Amino acid sequence: MTAPSPATPPPPAPAPTTVPTAPTTSLPPPSAAPAPSRVATPSGPVALDLAGRTALVTGAAAGIGRACALRLAAAGARVRAVDRDADGLRALEAQARDLPGTVRPQVLDLADLDAAEATAAGVDVLVNNAGLQHVRPLEDFPPEVFHTVLTVMLEAPFRLLRGALPHMYAQGWGRVVNMSSVHGVRASAFKSAYVAAKHGLEGLSKTAALEGAPHGVTSNCVSPGYVRTALVERQIADQAAAHGIPPERVLSEVLLRDTPLKRLLEPEEVAEAVAYLCTPQAAFVTGTSLTLDGGWTAH
Repeated sequence: MTAPSPATPPPPAPAPTTVPTAPTTSLPPPSAAPAPSRVATPSGPVALDLAGRTALVTGAAAGIGRACALRLAAAGARVRAVDRDADGLRALEAQARDLPGTVRPQVLDLADLDAAEATAAGVDVLVNNAGLQHVRPLEDFPPEVFHTVLTVMLEAPFRLLRGALPHMYAQGWGRVVNMSSVHGVRASAFKSAYVAAKHGLEGLSKTAALEGAPHGVTSNCVSPGYVRTALVERQIADQAAAHGIPPERVLSEVLLRDTPLKRLLEPEEVAEAVAYLCTPQAAFVTGTSLTLDGGWTAH
């Protein structure tokens, strides 16, 4: 998940978690608004040819990362799929078997910063997507968890850039896409490490854009709201059980309370945004953040 949960304090003794969760929220009266639903990507894929290019996607075993890896392989790229989840990577490799490009799994913990930098050598497209979440008030937030979140979500992207940029600069072309979040431009209570990491990633991405411009390298963020992933689906089920309400009300009245478009973003839609930033038509787009939040930040 990459969007903020409601800013209502958690229960008095919240349990630590390393997956996205939303604090329990008091519900308003039932709304007459239509129930959110799964939708297909509105149009076909953007035209993109990455034949002969090498891409690296972190957090590729599931969710947004998996969708990005498959999308880039569909465009002909040789994709290095990085994740700690070996089983998920094997499933991804099997799913990509008939695509024009290839997916090569690489089991790696990005907390190993030297290994992260080394694995980015020679890539043409870098998608920094891996992340983790921990929900706890600041005064109770474990310092070691804060350190881990910042290491994986900010320092590792920096080291991956260090590994990737020499090759990109040498050939005069490169695309860096950093998976940020609405948390990269807005704060949310109880997620200090995640918000700090995403704000930092936005700044790192802009710096890379300034330095990379003379070398034909663009750097941008994609900043989604709530995305339909297994983690979010479990969160919806947990909230529905806690409140004794249908999952549709959890979506419209809790998770998507501040989002005008009352549905989840699909991982494939995020992947299309990543693909667009790799197209020749996006060659002048750099140093910015493409926000896919259904209008949340328009408030």
